[in-house]
Amino acid sequence: MKIDADAIRQLADLLNETNLNEIEVVDGEKSIRVNKGNVVYGHGAQAAPMVGAALMPSDPTVPQVANKSAPAAAAGHAGAITSPMVGTAYLAPEPGAAPFVRKGSTVNVGDTLLIIEAMKVMNQIKADKAGTVTQILVETGQPVEFGDALLVIE
Repeated sequence: MKIDADAIRQLADLLNETNLNEIEVVDGEKSIRVNKGNVVYGHGAQAAPMVGAALMPSDPTVPQVANKSAPAAAAGHAGAITSPMVGTAYLAPEPGAAPFVRKGSTVNVGDTLLIIEAMKVMNQIKADKAGTVTQILVETGQPVEFGDALLVIE
C-alpha cells in the first residue's frame, strides 16, 4: 500500500484550522481517516454515516436569506453563530426535509442548527447557547468561510 503523506498532512492541517476532531476522505474503495490521535487507511471500508447528502439542490421550503449584507452586520453580534470551517452550508438534513431551524425557532444548547459539508463530510453545527433564532444569514448550498456569521440566537 502506498501512503500519501501529503494528503495526510493536508488533512491534519485542516483538522487544526477547523478545530475538528476527525476527518475522512473516501475515493471509490479507498479512504483516509485522520483524527487527533491516529490515521486509518482503508480499502473497501465503509465510510462513516453522514447526515444529509453531499449535493443538496436549493429547496423552496428552506428559508432563504432576505438581506445579503446582513452577515457582515451580524458577524459582530453577541449571539452570532459563526462557521468553524470552510464548506457548504445546508439548512436541512436532506433535500425536501424541513430545516433544522427557522427564524423564530427556540433552540437549546446542543440542538443542530445546520450542516456544513467540508471535503464530503457533513458536520453538524450545534447551538452553544439556548435562545431564539432571530436571523438566518445563509442559504442552502451557499459556500461559507471560516468565521462567517451563519445565524443569530438571542
